[in-house]
Amino acid sequence: MAGSGELVFDPWDPAFVADPYPAYAELRARGRVIRYEPTDQWLVPHHADVSALLRDRRLGRTYQHRFGHEEFGKAAPPPAHEPFHTLNDHGMLDLEPPDHTRIRRLVSKAFTPRTVERLEPYVRQLADELVAALVRDGGGDLLKDVAEPLPVAVIAEMLGIPEADRGLLRPWSAAICGMYELNPSEETAARAVRASVEFSGYLRELIAARRGRPGDDLISGLIAAHDEDDRLTEQEMISTAVLLLNAGHEATVNATVNGWWALFRNPAQLAALRADHRLVPTAIEELMRYDTPLQLFERWVLDDIEIDGTTIPRGAEIAMLFGSANHDPAVFPDPDRLDLTRADNPHISFSAGIHYCIGAPLARLELAASMTALLRQAPTLALATEPARKPNFVIRGLEGLSVEVR
Repeated sequence: MAGSGELVFDPWDPAFVADPYPAYAELRARGRVIRYEPTDQWLVPHHADVSALLRDRRLGRTYQHRFGHEEFGKAAPPPAHEPFHTLNDHGMLDLEPPDHTRIRRLVSKAFTPRTVERLEPYVRQLADELVAALVRDGGGDLLKDVAEPLPVAVIAEMLGIPEADRGLLRPWSAAICGMYELNPSEETAARAVRASVEFSGYLRELIAARRGRPGDDLISGLIAAHDEDDRLTEQEMISTAVLLLNAGHEATVNATVNGWWALFRNPAQLAALRADHRLVPTAIEELMRYDTPLQLFERWVLDDIEIDGTTIPRGAEIAMLFGSANHDPAVFPDPDRLDLTRADNPHISFSAGIHYCIGAPLARLELAASMTALLRQAPTLALATEPARKPNFVIRGLEGLSVEVR
């Protein structure tokens, strides 16, 4: 049933953003679906519902494969935002079948278990080098020195982005991802549009260069796909590359710093991990569950659905609360306790259904590589100063994580 009364959910309140998990508990107690007027959405806080809805084909990341804006009861985006929407709307995360199927089939060839296995030596060597530099300096910012450069370098390497240009990627990505927050401001939109134009222009030139001189990289592979069923338009190639660059590092960066911040706040768990590095695989899953990098994921209702006696009509938008689902006591015993040995851990931090994160195996490899390197080379790693949390709610991270090697 839909809840009533004053809601504890306030994604613009710094106190809520700092620790949303107690509020999630209240939301789950309120009901299975709750109307939230400020964003014109229906909040879904329970794990079972979120997991089922991620697989429900009556919902979609877009509605434009079936309805026009007016027909669906929505206003078209402002013309000034068009470069962002052109870029965003042609990426597979915001497409539905058959376009989604066609693009994902092509891209998935770059993320097979064998491909990820081949990347492992490169990822582990890079993680070792980044951590070695941090140790030599006696510490630094774990975000800027390790968490960020590792996944950016890996996905840029896969796509064939020249090393000299990789510094451009993170600022563009951060500006574009600002649009995924709830009710973004016009200033945020303007930054995202500017980044979309610059990023698209850069990739258009890179694609043209690869047409002339193909390499052993994903962009060259996408250009070379001659099967009519799989061929991508230039815009789809640009949007796919941006999506892979954004999704390929945003979650990993934030999972790394959120995870280490959680470990520093739970010294007994950190001590257990340092004593037994075999805990790394379950530790990664638990840290992603405990402080989820992506807190909310949206879907449009394409056909009326019913949740707990409440009809959610076509044209409505559902906000699935990943952070709440990952702390649902119906699935996770003692969910607010960090337990690095938690074996039964069906967290949904990588989503589910047809939009399940295609890069999940690579993200796990990167997280394991950096964590293992830090445990081995910096066994005395400690927090230097209390970190500041980013003001964003949907994409949850820190401004930085200052550490020292004692």
